[in-house]
Amino acid sequence: MSRLNEKYRTEVVPAMMKEFGYESIMAVPRLKKVVLNMGLGEAIQNIKILDSGVEELSLIAGQRAVITKARRSIAGFKIRQGMPIGCMVTLRRNRMFDFLDKLFNVALPRVRDFRGLPDRIFDGRANCSIGIKEHIIFPEIDYDKMDKMKGLNISIVTTAKTDAEGHFLLKNLGMPFRS
Repeated sequence: MSRLNEKYRTEVVPAMMKEFGYESIMAVPRLKKVVLNMGLGEAIQNIKILDSGVEELSLIAGQRAVITKARRSIAGFKIRQGMPIGCMVTLRRNRMFDFLDKLFNVALPRVRDFRGLPDRIFDGRANCSIGIKEHIIFPEIDYDKMDKMKGLNISIVTTAKTDAEGHFLLKNLGMPFRS
């Protein structure tokens, strides 16, 4: 069992039961999945960017990335339906907890001028999305072998009903929020 999963079971669940008055352990919100998405619009001209993006996202996540294709054609961007334009990974269970532990304790503190995440990252349904401009904050990425900076979106999906419950859950798991 990962360190963050152990913390969730021993510390976060009792704290949430006390804070929100849940009767059962099964009513306590939990993490469902973490989705990592890397949009690579330049892959239209150079397909090698897509290959390097898939490889780097697979290193970050510890799981093979899937190439995403355009759902519809957009003439202004010269995109046709079915063209590869990005990659994504969905993490669940132990890999999800391992990735979040690495994100909270290693990667986010390496962001330049980082003072914590704002409270507005929640979407109204207790899920949060984080945008990262430089994927080199992860220790798996070798700076010398990288061809260009890529952005990364991280979506954390919870079973919480309100943003307050989701905020309390993630704060107790160790997500660094602004004071």
